[in-house]
Amino acid sequence: MAQAKYSTASSSRECRPRGRPQLRSDEETKQIVFDAARHAFAVDGYAATSTEELARRAGISTKTLYRLFPGKAALFEAMCADRLERLLSDVHLQANDEVDIETGLRAALLACADLALDPEVVALQRIILQESAEFPELAATFYKNGIMRTVAALAGWLRAQVKRKRIAIDDVEEVAGILIGMIASAPQRAAIFGGVPLPSRKDIARRVRVCAALFLDGCRAKSP
Repeated sequence: MAQAKYSTASSSRECRPRGRPQLRSDEETKQIVFDAARHAFAVDGYAATSTEELARRAGISTKTLYRLFPGKAALFEAMCADRLERLLSDVHLQANDEVDIETGLRAALLACADLALDPEVVALQRIILQESAEFPELAATFYKNGIMRTVAALAGWLRAQVKRKRIAIDDVEEVAGILIGMIASAPQRAAIFGGVPLPSRKDIARRVRVCAALFLDGCRAKSP
């Protein structure tokens, strides 16, 4: 009986994992920091949130935080870039000759609207507006990594349509900016300044249909 007990105990010890537990990767840690930073910046503001507070929220040391990000501004830039990159990776604006121009334009505009009116993107804009006077580099980062990349994606789609002679445009970048402004600027302002809820997917689709029709056909009354 004693021998049996010893064998069981010995077997139990042999089944235990050996060595130190596997450490979390830097990429996993960064995602945890991004989540903590998004919440902290949204609640307390960028200026009022210290790096020590960010490290505490993320459950890491300030030494680890500074190893991953040289400072708070670098963290904010990386956080914006990460979120926008994930959203932009879902924006596929591919020209398709089998789809008519209006259907293709609606799909392209809807993809851009989904990005521009994403709740987290609008939340980032709200933070940037609150802090832009003291930290103008935040606005520059968001403009470069978010707004201009979205414009470039739509401009690429429009350029493909011009090459196919389906539309005639002199400056595709300018037109892309105008179109994104038509579908997103008013809802963004209403949400940020007026506290109005962001439009539903159905409302966004309706707005996209109106925008596409205005762009392709105009709204001037025809002469009798």
